Amino acid sequence: MEDRSHKVLLALVMLFLFAVIVLQYVCPGTECQLLRLRALSPAAAADPYRAEDETPARFVPPTFGRHLVRNIQLEQPCECRAGQKKCTCHRPGKRETWLFSRFSTGWSCGLHADWTELTNCVPSVVDSKKEVRLRPSRKASDEVLPAQSPVCRHTASLDCVDSPSEHNTMHTSLGLNFYYITILRDPVSRYLSEWRHVQRGATWKASLHVCDGRSPTTEELPSCYTGDDWSGCSLQEFMDCPYNLANNRQVRMLSDLSLVGCYNLSVMPEEQRNKVLLDSAKENLKRMAFFGLTEFQRKTQYLFEKTFNMNFISPFTQYNSTRASSVEIDKQTQQRIEALNFLDMELYDYAKDLFLQRYQYMRQKEHQEARRKRQEQRKILRAKQAHLREQGENSS
Repeated sequence: MEDRSHKVLLALVMLFLFAVIVLQYVCPGTECQLLRLRALSPAAAADPYRAEDETPARFVPPTFGRHLVRNIQLEQPCECRAGQKKCTCHRPGKRETWLFSRFSTGWSCGLHADWTELTNCVPSVVDSKKEVRLRPSRKASDEVLPAQSPVCRHTASLDCVDSPSEHNTMHTSLGLNFYYITILRDPVSRYLSEWRHVQRGATWKASLHVCDGRSPTTEELPSCYTGDDWSGCSLQEFMDCPYNLANNRQVRMLSDLSLVGCYNLSVMPEEQRNKVLLDSAKENLKRMAFFGLTEFQRKTQYLFEKTFNMNFISPFTQYNSTRASSVEIDKQTQQRIEALNFLDMELYDYAKDLFLQRYQYMRQKEHQEARRKRQEQRKILRAKQAHLREQGENSS
């Protein structure tokens, strides 16, 4: 009897190992790592990333950009192949890309391009691709262009989405509309996250920082380190570099740098420059069709869906454990980071207030619409009841 129990146990173990191996080959990408970890976890049944109908999610996208290519309901979903970073996102029945993103089109406007770069680059890049398709060929000479181009995305700070709204939009010569959107993060957490990223050897050498038709000179934008990278730098060294673009990065990436002479700091006094940058970032943010906050994942999902009438397959998950959250800093260090990012701090307070206003507005609008539908249904029901009574009276 004991020998039989051992055989059953061995069979179960072999079956489990076989399932793990199959999952490894069927789902080799990084997005399946969490699935494999959950398969090994005794708490696998307690999956926090489930749809409201209790359907398990296919994956847990780590960034908003991944949500746009892997977790959105479309007539023709983006084609994402295992082992490839980019997905092909075409309109139904057409070879036209609706998503401008590093997850679909790559770094077409430069590595982590900012608002200044994107608004000057995206329309011309898209126009050039459309013009190529419009040229007569043996395969297709009557391709029809769409009236609009839905989601235009820049990761790290900026995105763009097509929506029938009156928000910030850019037009191309071929009549396409681009709606730029963004996801903001708490400045201290974002700063610490970037430091940890740089500490592991990340660089932005490929970033162009193009403004007014040119990249900054080494005098205008000196480097914080010598050598290939800044790996192993301490937080103190990171904070001490006066040229560190991590300082107030969100304001810089969301503002029109042409207003302050780009990276030439001698154009205007520092105080005036800071005010112009902050005002520009706030204005661009306010005019965007949509923006979200990482600390409000579900509200961000809700606002996107209501703004663009597009639904995600699985609900967003709020992750409170990040690389930045694992960094323990004292109060003095936190205060210094806040001081280095004082523009980002003010922008984030503004963004948070505006975000919650938009959320409440959408909720009220949804409630009003639901109330209107209920009233309409009651009106129809009363009309039917009156009609039935009238029929009864006539028949009698």
